[in-house]
Amino acid sequence: MTMTTPAPAPLDLEADVLARDWFYRFTLPSGAVTGSAHAPDILAIHDTRWTMAEAALREAFPEAESRGSAVDLACHQGWFSLKLREFGFRAVHGIDARQQHVEDARLIASATGTEHVAFSRGDVHGLSPAIVGTHDLVLCFGLLYHLENPVGALRVARALCKRLCLIETQVAPGQTGVVDYGSYRFVKPIEGSFVIVDETDETHGPEASTLGISLIPSLEALHFILRKVGFSRVEVLPVPEGGYEQLRYGKRVVLAAWV
Repeated sequence: MTMTTPAPAPLDLEADVLARDWFYRFTLPSGAVTGSAHAPDILAIHDTRWTMAEAALREAFPEAESRGSAVDLACHQGWFSLKLREFGFRAVHGIDARQQHVEDARLIASATGTEHVAFSRGDVHGLSPAIVGTHDLVLCFGLLYHLENPVGALRVARALCKRLCLIETQVAPGQTGVVDYGSYRFVKPIEGSFVIVDETDETHGPEASTLGISLIPSLEALHFILRKVGFSRVEVLPVPEGGYEQLRYGKRVVLAAWV
């Protein structure tokens, strides 16, 4: 795919973008970079996430012709959606539960002159192939640990996915062993576990759960669930040297799940 240099954003549009702080740092066609309310050591998480994602994408989609469409679930302000478009996906659809994020993402797409990327509001649990189609790539970054039904969200991700799903999430300490299942004579193996996080006082915030009760899966739970919902192969992606600390120490992971 041939990528063209974006046309400069209208001065008033660029001024609107530069007049405020963003969750990410966006580079505009003029070379100006948006401000962020977050310190550089926190912003590094986005670069690490993208470095890990891009390595997996180059393996999965080595030829430009194979980079069809992508859907970015919980797209936030569209930083990863724009990265996917820059990588060469012909069409990218970003979906977020918060209308403000959708409006921010549309503004950034306009300011950067990015075409063939669309943003809409939607709850991941209400999505289906009939509504948003199926896609070569499903991106699910920073979402699962803000949900009260992460299993249902992963079922949706599988339904929308034709080839590869990339998932980034915090992970909880795991529990293994067996559990009595109706009687001490009958036990079941523990396949994974979840921890409960209370975000009920933070639902007004732009990065928190929309409902308040969040279940964080263990790594074992993620592997088990992804296989059970229909992915054939699941891999934990390697963290680059000097990557963000939570990813380096296994408190967060990026997983590649193959159809």
